[in-house]
Amino acid sequence: MFGLEIVVIKRLISKKMDNPIILTVGVYDLIKNHIIRQEVSKEVEGILLKELKKAQQVVRRELPEDVVNIRSSVRVKFHDDGSEEVYNFSIPKKAKKKKKTTSILSPIGLAVAGRRVGDKIRWPFDDGEKTIEILRVERSS
Repeated sequence: MFGLEIVVIKRLISKKMDNPIILTVGVYDLIKNHIIRQEVSKEVEGILLKELKKAQQVVRRELPEDVVNIRSSVRVKFHDDGSEEVYNFSIPKKAKKKKKTTSILSPIGLAVAGRRVGDKIRWPFDDGEKTIEILRVERSS
């Protein structure tokens, strides 16, 4: 019984990850340069290159409100332990723990950048693969 459920869950997750991400031109370039500078693992590099290849690039004003980008406050759920966290994403040089901001190029930022509310993502983090779901996205000015 559990085997069938796991297969169904994996298909649903991979189906969500097959949807093209939507990125502003600036965030697309940030991620691309991050890969070029070899600041991610080979596994993450492979995932990002595949996503960037089919990504939809838009100017900021055309970005849908429910898509994760810089200046987004994002609530995610970690399905592996049921915990929820809120991240406020910014460009790397403005990310400060004091200000409770996280770089869009951080592992969690790369996992959710360009994704929408409701998306579930299986992502390789430093402490192992985790399934995360985007519960809420709010844009700040």
